[in-house]
Order: sequence, then structure tokens, then C-alpha cells
Amino acid sequence: MYRYQEIIRGIGMKSFTKAGVAVGTALLLAACSSGGSGDSGGGASGGSGGSAASSPSDGFSVLPAPTPTPTPTPTPTPYGPVLAGYVDPVSTALGKINPAANLEAFVAGLQEAASAANSASSGLGLSDTPATVGTTKRQLVTALSQLATDLTKLRGDIKSKDFCTTGSAFAQLGLSEGLKAIPAALAEMTAAGYPTTFTVPQTPALQTRSQENDTFVTKGRLRGLGELSIDNSNGTIDSVVSLSQSGKAVHSLYVGKGKKGSIEGIEDGTYDVFFSEGVDWDPTLKMFTQNCSFSKFDETMAFETKRTTYSTWSITLTAEVGGNARTSDVDEESFPQP
Repeated sequence: MYRYQEIIRGIGMKSFTKAGVAVGTALLLAACSSGGSGDSGGGASGGSGGSAASSPSDGFSVLPAPTPTPTPTPTPTPYGPVLAGYVDPVSTALGKINPAANLEAFVAGLQEAASAANSASSGLGLSDTPATVGTTKRQLVTALSQLATDLTKLRGDIKSKDFCTTGSAFAQLGLSEGLKAIPAALAEMTAAGYPTTFTVPQTPALQTRSQENDTFVTKGRLRGLGELSIDNSNGTIDSVVSLSQSGKAVHSLYVGKGKKGSIEGIEDGTYDVFFSEGVDWDPTLKMFTQNCSFSKFDETMAFETKRTTYSTWSITLTAEVGGNARTSDVDEESFPQP
């Protein structure tokens, strides 16, 4: 029984030994010379035995070492497109908010923009960011989150009649703290080499217009003798009182906060009495644009002229102890247009 081993050496690899045992077979390490007489002289004779001893590795081949495949280094995604991918959709959604649309379409635009701002804030917050703009990114994420909150609140304010027209709601959008903070953060991003196409909507200023007290918004024929005195003792909000027939305003009078007014010359007939209250009177739309409400006196008002008498009425527009007139809220669509 003999032992054998193989040593393989390769470029760039450590040497290793391959060992094994041959059973039942004699491995000759040297061949006998035909002319030699001793049992050890063949190794020094330089005959064929020397040639056999120098054969490489007893018949085993030396294999070349495999070339290792290099692991590719990941290329980082450029931050500019990542930033724009989150911010630009917010700009696009804000651009769709149309102050000339009806309130329903306007509110839908606010919802789309709020969703875009919320997605941008979440996604940008989780994105890998160059260390040079880490602080700026956090400021931008906060601003986008605030914008989403402001847009959602504005939708609620429209529903509760804090803003009654698209014009006033659009002006309120311009006062969003989140919207005002975004350009400053993006300016720092641009200076660092990461520009975007974000555009801030051009919104008007929020107004608080008022009509002159005791002036007609709608003036019908005043050929009768009836009189209506109006006391708007509410010191914080203006009002418009309308006498209507068949769902149409016959006379509408503007009465300022804390002021009084009157309609004289009312013709005989039975009238429904409506009144609206609010802030910022739009003379074109003939309605209040903010904090608006619409109400109706439950009882009608009859004016009658006789030979020696005629009807006069007086109303107050604030609840008081001992009052005898009930009112009900009405939808804006049910309110007679001045």
C-alpha cells in the first residue's frame, strides 16, 4: 500500500494538497536499469530512471487558477430627479386649482393637491439624500406636510361656509404657511445643484369689502305706503335683508354691523323675509364671500293699506330675550338672488 499526493500551485491562489491511498496496486517510483547491478546505483547512473523521476506530478496536470468576477459597484441614483419626482407633481396639482370653477370643482382640486403634497412629504422623507442638503430636505418635508394640512383644512372651511366663494378660498390658499415655506427650501436645493419646476400659484389678497349702510342691493317699485325698519345690532357682521315674492327678491337692503336701515314705499302684498350675513361683500356676485349664512323668518310679512292706515314692520337681526320671531337656516340655492 502506497501513499501519493498532489500539490497544485496556481497564480493568485494558495497551494493545497490532494492526498489519497492506492490499494492493491504498487506504484513504482523508479524504473530498474537493465545494465545496473546494485540496488541503488540506478539513481546515479543518469539512465532512464532519472527521466522517470523527473516526470511532472506523476501524471497529474496543473490547472490555471480561475479569474474572479469583480462585483459591480452600485451607481447611486442622481438626487435631482428624485427631488423633482416628488415636488413637481405638487406644483402640477396646485396649478389645476381654478378660482373660476364652481366650488365643487374647486374643492376637488384642493383634495388632489393635498394628496400630492402628502405623498411628496412621505416619499421625500424616506429617500436617500446627500449629506449637504439633509437639513434643507427636512425643512422641505415639513413644509409639504404643512401644505397638505392647510389644503385639507381649507376644504373643511369651505364646507362650513367660512369661505363661500372660490375667490375668497383661493386667496386663503395663498396664506398657507406650508405653501409660503416651500420656495425658500427649494431655493437652497437649487443652489446646491438640485433644481425643480415648482411654481407658487398667484393668489389675490383676502378682502373685507363692505357696502355703504342703508343702501339698496335690489330695488323694486316703491309706490306704496308700507315701511320696514331693520336693526342690525350685531356689531361684528353685516347683513342684507330681502323681501321676496314667488322666490324672487323684490327689495334687498344692505345694513352694516351695528347699524339700522329702512325700506319705505313698500307696495301692498305678502312677502317672505330672508336675510344673509357675512364678511366681505362682493358687489359683482351680490353675496358675502366669507362667514356667510342664509336665513328666513318663519312667518310671512303682510303689508296692507287702508283708507286711514297702512302697515309698518320692524325686525331685529340678533336673538334677544322676549323675541317673538322665529327663523330657520336655508340653503344658498333657496335664497332669493338680490
